Amino acid sequence: MSQNETIRAALLSGRSLTHLDALQEFGCARLAARILDLRRRGMDIECNYVTNNGKWFASYRLRGAPHA
Repeated sequence: MSQNETIRAALLSGRSLTHLDALQEFGCARLAARILDLRRRGMDIECNYVTNNGKWFASYRLRGAPHA
C-alpha cells in the first residue's frame, strides 16, 4: 500500500496524525505533502496546532470524524 493509501485509511478510521506518528508508523517523512495530495483528491482534512513541551506541531484529522 502507498503512503497516501495508508494515511487515508488511518484518517478514515477516525485517527488524528502528527508528523511523528506518520514517521514512526508509516515511514513517511513528509506528512504535510501527503495531506496535500489527499486534499487534492477531495478529502476534507483539518489541521490543528497543538503544543507539547513547548513545541508546536500540526495534527491532521478528517473533518467531522469523532475525536479518537
